[in-house]
Amino acid sequence: MGPGAGPGIGPGLGLGYFLLPAGGALSLTGVVTGNATLISLSWIMWVLGILLILGNRYRRPADPRALAAAAAAGDARAVRGLRTLALTARAEGRPDTAERLLRQAVKAGDVESMWELGRLVEQREGLAAAEPWFRMAAEGGHAVAKRLFRPGGALHPDGADPAS
Repeated sequence: MGPGAGPGIGPGLGLGYFLLPAGGALSLTGVVTGNATLISLSWIMWVLGILLILGNRYRRPADPRALAAAAAAGDARAVRGLRTLALTARAEGRPDTAERLLRQAVKAGDVESMWELGRLVEQREGLAAAEPWFRMAAEGGHAVAKRLFRPGGALHPDGADPAS
């Protein structure tokens, strides 16, 4: 998977949305100061910003099977792509798809996907069912998941040793 092949907001989209207001500010500065060079530069920024935004709009969405294969081969960008697709599926009301994609990312060792899978399971089945995923994320170093297991945390409310 080459650069820019992942899903979500590509580098062009974020830069495009930056260039539009920056071009506007530059244009306004050029008009106020009477500097034709600034006005010319602002037009270049506006055109580039619009082209980047439009170019990103027509990108093909990522293929989940290709991402899963690349993630299994150790491609970190593909793992992030799977997680992004999963979060999009969850937001669109497709929790089964989200769970399947998150499980693939978890197999690749993605700690953030462990956390997100725990959140998804918690929404469906409650905190007790999500505990293994949160524990896996905590053991992987996820800061918020670690808080669940410290004394007084949601998965350690009485302060007792959670292993006992």
